[in-house]
Amino acid sequence: MIQAKNLVKTFGETLAVDHASFHVSEGQIVGFLGPNGAGKTTTLRILTCFMPANEGTATVGSYDVHDEPVAVRRIIGYLPENVPLYAEMKVREYLAYRARLKGIRPRRERQRRVGEAMGRCRVTEVERKQCGQLSKGYRQRVGLADALIHDPKILILDEPTIGLDPNQIRETRRIIKELGSKHTVLLSTHILPEVEMICDHVIIIHEGKIAATGTPAELKQKYSRTSDILLEAEGPQDRIEQTLVAIDGVTSVKRRMEEGRSVFRIETRGQADLRSVISKRLAEKGWPVLELHRRTATLEDIFVSITMREE
Repeated sequence: MIQAKNLVKTFGETLAVDHASFHVSEGQIVGFLGPNGAGKTTTLRILTCFMPANEGTATVGSYDVHDEPVAVRRIIGYLPENVPLYAEMKVREYLAYRARLKGIRPRRERQRRVGEAMGRCRVTEVERKQCGQLSKGYRQRVGLADALIHDPKILILDEPTIGLDPNQIRETRRIIKELGSKHTVLLSTHILPEVEMICDHVIIIHEGKIAATGTPAELKQKYSRTSDILLEAEGPQDRIEQTLVAIDGVTSVKRRMEEGRSVFRIETRGQADLRSVISKRLAEKGWPVLELHRRTATLEDIFVSITMREE
């Protein structure tokens, strides 16, 4: 549904997007990740025909963003980072106005689309409120309803949960997950837990370059070099540490105090799960295990690893 090849965008001497190539398949929810200033928003603006690239090509659906911008805009719904609502218009009035601009005719069909979009984005209860009186969460949802109102094939969402409180974030996530059943979604964010919860595929951009792509599981498998095991056990702590260090596959053991307890952080090679070996060794010594917990790499760990490596 989206294909970018060697996109380049410069602003004066600043290289914002550096030969970026990636694709988004139909029916996917794709997380487009990167630190602030990585080139996420610039890339989305190229894809939505807001600005041209200096080099490279991009197609959305089957349309070229440079040669066929009107056709591209007909099949996408775009939610920018800061939703540009008309503050004095009421929610239903605003969405009806936007539906007219998008060419939805006749009036009865326009009313149906407005009602459906408000229902899907949970804003029906504020339809009579002026947009300027809405909370940040509701403003985001009205913007999302606007993006949906012409039933686009592709949704491009730029930081849809930025500035929201935890309850609003959860509701917005739920809506996006539901939308993924009918639309292809490209979601720009730097909130990593959000991506793990709702995205099928991940694209990581750093300093304008595509640094990694794949499913969350594939990225963890490819970039995770170690996993951690947390251990709390009764017995002579120094001797426990010596026993742990001697286990094959353990790369390091660190002891720290947590709430008055001595806890070991055991780093293992690759994705090896050594919990059974550890518990057996300690049992042989007569040292009771109070806690044994494996912590595998999160997408946040992988993201930090990739971006720090690139730097």
